[in-house]
Amino acid sequence: VKEITQISQDLYETGCRVMDQGRMPIFLGGDHAIAIGAVASVAVKGPVGLIWVDAHADFNTPQTSLSGNIHGMPLAVLTGDGYPCLVDAGHPGTKISLDNVVMIGQRDLDPGEKKRIKSTGITIFTMRDIDEQGISGIAAKIMVQFAHLKRFHLSLDMDALDPVEAPGVGTPVPGGISYREAHLLMELLADSGKLGSMDLVEINPILDVANKTSKLAVELILSALGKSIL
Repeated sequence: VKEITQISQDLYETGCRVMDQGRMPIFLGGDHAIAIGAVASVAVKGPVGLIWVDAHADFNTPQTSLSGNIHGMPLAVLTGDGYPCLVDAGHPGTKISLDNVVMIGQRDLDPGEKKRIKSTGITIFTMRDIDEQGISGIAAKIMVQFAHLKRFHLSLDMDALDPVEAPGVGTPVPGGISYREAHLLMELLADSGKLGSMDLVEINPILDVANKTSKLAVELILSALGKSIL
């Protein structure tokens, strides 16, 4: 925890420096724990939305976690629950209001996380929701929820995508977001004009196949930054 707290502080300071220069910070990981410092740095400028695209919720606390892995806790930390040193990384206290968080693509949740998600009322669009509503319908709902905000941060875990598309991740879960669904989501977020920062995490080159996951990650970043077919 001590080491991750220090890394979070370092990321926070770097993100603040980039923001002060009027530039868009993009954080590349590494596991999803880097979002603690990354999001803290962009939230210091005022209210910001957070779009958490992940096969997992990362909403565990030390009390609910089955593994004890910090990378399963960053969203809880950012919303004010977890190890105090992590919650206070960058600047003290909660970084993101639960009302300003949207989760997308979840399909592998721990029992304690399920209870926390239901009790907090946090907005979540699981893979079933994507199947039923389509990614464009979900993106439209996000824009309505974030209408009062000037900007949002995208936190993209590559294991949100189906392992067929992104095999090079540490914790692959079958039945994920497709290649086109992922690109469409990035394109729609870019169209909103409100994407102010992002992190992209969980690529493991050792587990990748012909660099497929890394190449897709670059493509998704470009789509999020406005690259389009025409």
